Amino acid sequence: MKIDGQAYRSVWLDADDRWSVHVIDQTKLPWALEILRLTTRDEAAHAISSMQIRGAPLIGAVAAYGLCLALRADASTDAMERDAALLNATRPTAINLRWAVERMLTRLRNTPQADRVAVAYDEAGLIADEDAAQNETIGRHGLKLIEAAIRPGRRVNVLTHCNAGWLATVDWGTALSPIYTAFNAGIDIHVWVDETRPRNQGAALTAWELGKHGVPHTVVADNAGGHLMQHAQVDLIIVGADRVTRTGDVCNKIGTYLKALAARDNNVPFWVALPSSTIDWTVSDGVAEIPIEERSGAEVTDMTGRLADGTIATMRVVSADSPAANPAFDVTPARLVTGLITERGRCDATADGLLGLFPERR
Repeated sequence: MKIDGQAYRSVWLDADDRWSVHVIDQTKLPWALEILRLTTRDEAAHAISSMQIRGAPLIGAVAAYGLCLALRADASTDAMERDAALLNATRPTAINLRWAVERMLTRLRNTPQADRVAVAYDEAGLIADEDAAQNETIGRHGLKLIEAAIRPGRRVNVLTHCNAGWLATVDWGTALSPIYTAFNAGIDIHVWVDETRPRNQGAALTAWELGKHGVPHTVVADNAGGHLMQHAQVDLIIVGADRVTRTGDVCNKIGTYLKALAARDNNVPFWVALPSSTIDWTVSDGVAEIPIEERSGAEVTDMTGRLADGTIATMRVVSADSPAANPAFDVTPARLVTGLITERGRCDATADGLLGLFPERR
């Protein structure tokens, strides 16, 4: 996708040395575009755990490259298994992390130690390229939903929650891929961007990348979505996912469940876009079985912004004696999901719907 006309991916190898890994530091957005150079396993793990990079597909790709960096230091089997376990532990909820690390290990365990570094970089590159291609295809499948919402004389209004754009993937994004595809095709489209407290990924990331690509959008408070739906200002909702069960339950950024409830009450279609790497075929009940990451309460009590003099500052917005809880995700039951958009097409959020697209999982 593009930043002020220049094409970017969210993770790439250094053009000169071809082994170090570059990512955009998302904690600096929207105030500054800063590129990180990752050279060790620990730097990759820190980038994931500190949310310098985030988004389920991107976490998986960076973890794969993190294992490449680890193997440069020690390609022995014991070290490889230990490094993989460390990377796996950086974020507990997004399934793409475990999927990517296990895919790397499946190939590397059968590779001679002397060849592991080269093979690892090859496999990580495939993971990144496949993610970009899958997300572009998701955009084409989702485009039909946006085209169906076109009405003479009015724009199409799409609401999204959190950031499921190209910053959360290797390229294109999941929920935003149909939006970019529609915009690039000349459709008059506008995006309602939930601010997405407590980390404000919508306000800081989704709004930033939409703006840089030129897509019309408006940031709204998380609590405004129901009001907009009641007044027919939302034609459809598209969100991403960090994990989807084999029965169609969707785990995504906290607040997604409430949007789905409002959508059901107002007959607004609620779609979830995801690559197949986000499906956890081992889980049936998302509410009972998916671990929900509990992040620092400081993300709730503190906010960072730009002051009038241009200074970036973090300030506390909660009284000093008030504790805060911070569950980072919630689960939207499949019954509230209109359907899923994958690289193989659209389907109902049911076990039969998913197996219809992925029959090899029967």
